[in-house]
Amino acid sequence: MVRHDTFTISRHLGVPPGEVFTAFADTAIRKRWFRLPGSGASYEQDFRVGGGETARSTFTGLDTAPELLEYRSRYIDIAGPQRIVYGYEAVVDGELRWTSLVTVRFDAETDGTRLEWTEQVTFLRYQGDGSVELAHLRGGSVLRLNGLDVALRGVSGR
Repeated sequence: MVRHDTFTISRHLGVPPGEVFTAFADTAIRKRWFRLPGSGASYEQDFRVGGGETARSTFTGLDTAPELLEYRSRYIDIAGPQRIVYGYEAVVDGELRWTSLVTVRFDAETDGTRLEWTEQVTFLRYQGDGSVELAHLRGGSVLRLNGLDVALRGVSGR
């Protein structure tokens, strides 16, 4: 069985679209807000169409065995500073759990940027009806965007 879903997160950021786009493109800035949970994390990025990202870590929950996490993405379209489109895979202990197509739009507003994150996900491994995994993925995306806002404040000195 597979489960498909789509969600959108909209967020106002108090800097111009170019600065938000740079927070995705500049590896040093991106590493401040994009990371996998756990220890022993590694991260690489090749920000160009056809390039991508890889991130790995080991996550140990309170009452669970350590899990090896891996994130692999490929950039499909980069139209800075308007949008980024990429696909990614989420792998846990060598097993592909889900894959997603993500479109991130950066729309200028009078006092900053409206970021719109749309993710189309296909869960390949899940428990029950997959609603727990979807909530986990959406919540993780919200946390990352919270981190983006904090990273932008540090870069712009807000």
